[in-house]
Amino acid sequence: MLFVCLGNICRSPMAEAVFSNLVTQKNLDDHFVVDSAGVSNYHIGSPPHEGTLKKLKENNINGSGLTARQVEPSDFEHFDYIFAMDDDNIKALNDLKPAESTASLKKLLDYVDHHDTRNVPDPYFTGDFNETYDLVTEACQNLLHDIRINHDI
Repeated sequence: MLFVCLGNICRSPMAEAVFSNLVTQKNLDDHFVVDSAGVSNYHIGSPPHEGTLKKLKENNINGSGLTARQVEPSDFEHFDYIFAMDDDNIKALNDLKPAESTASLKKLLDYVDHHDTRNVPDPYFTGDFNETYDLVTEACQNLLHDIRINHDI
């Protein structure tokens, strides 16, 4: 699982940490490789935004060790599933995706049925880390449930 946003300091590291936490709670660590990256090079080497780290800490989710990086062509070989936070990320990923890649590209909010928005709002710009956390958490829970059912894990 690779979670992708613009700069890899807000949404995608939040999704990485939330999904990893869910996997650990279900004792499924051996079944998943979870990472995050950004389509831009704006924040390479930086830790997550303080708002992301605060939300993770409030919810007893470990956010240590997360470091921003940019999507690389090899990611399309190493990950079967790549989840983008918004339409712009999907477009950028499709532009980067090698023709021979079989990686599945989806938006994370494809796993949230009842919400009006189809893109995870970027709290770097909105300042609303609560909304982003709630959407990411619901989507990650539904994603894990879907994978467990479809892959008998």
